[in-house]
Amino acid sequence: MDPAELADAFGLGRAVSLSDEPVARGKQGVVWRLDTASGSWAVKVPFDPVDESEVALSTRLQETAYAAGVPTPEVRRARDGRVFADVSGRRVRVYSWVDLLPPDPRLDPTLVGRLLGAVHALAVPADGTPDAWYTAPVGADRWDRLVADLRAAGAPFSERLAALRDELVALESWLRPPQHLQLCHRDLWADNLLPTAAGGVCVIDWENTGPADPSQELACVVFEFAREDPARVRELLAAYRSAGGTGRLATRGDFSMLVAQLGHITELGARDWLVPNRRSPERRDAEAWVGEVLDDPHTPKVLDRILAAARSVTG
Repeated sequence: MDPAELADAFGLGRAVSLSDEPVARGKQGVVWRLDTASGSWAVKVPFDPVDESEVALSTRLQETAYAAGVPTPEVRRARDGRVFADVSGRRVRVYSWVDLLPPDPRLDPTLVGRLLGAVHALAVPADGTPDAWYTAPVGADRWDRLVADLRAAGAPFSERLAALRDELVALESWLRPPQHLQLCHRDLWADNLLPTAAGGVCVIDWENTGPADPSQELACVVFEFAREDPARVRELLAAYRSAGGTGRLATRGDFSMLVAQLGHITELGARDWLVPNRRSPERRDAEAWVGEVLDDPHTPKVLDRILAAARSVTG
């Protein structure tokens, strides 16, 4: 990309430098750093073509959250008011730069709870039906076919997944439709809710925003950042409630988004191992993705312990 053209498209002043290569890579795109006379900027280049309408909801929630003081990068719109601009033959978008640290699931649970509570307190209305990625089971038949395909291909993690198969199927009996819909981030794992060099936390990558139940998103965050530590569960939930969070972790059904999403992530990662692609160009990338579930699985016993700790938080 031409840094001068990029800076001009978003009204960022004189371009100083553009990183020689991407500074971050995700499953949906790469990020470059642009420095200009007005500051530093994160330039996101998606792997696949993205239409302006496809980011309307995510931009709406992120801009609303930023305006309310939620720690998140500011969306920098192009000169014409759009989110995307075409620069050097690439469709790009720009955010203010934040110095982020590596993912840390042991983040201060109070900071995590306050951030999520502030996002949910916005209660931005949502239209439409939640995507099956967050609500539907993989299903016993697909789990069985996946295990068989992995065994046939000699996947090094096939037997570990086979050993977990019955518990994954059992968890899918917990799935319940979301009850109270609003716009939610829907991807609040440790790689998107990050510590900052300044000592706080920051939430990034809002592209998966859509209708969801805040209670079900809360369960995902509690699992990711508290696991079975009762003190961390209680601290996170107390901070969440004090920040105005509207969700409650009270029943097995509140883990529906967690169960569905981790099931689909595991299936997708395993399929990427079988057929490497741009999302997972190396088999080790796909294996690491699946390993996130296999190394610390969300078994019924684990989730019931989290639920017991959550129920001890009154109010």
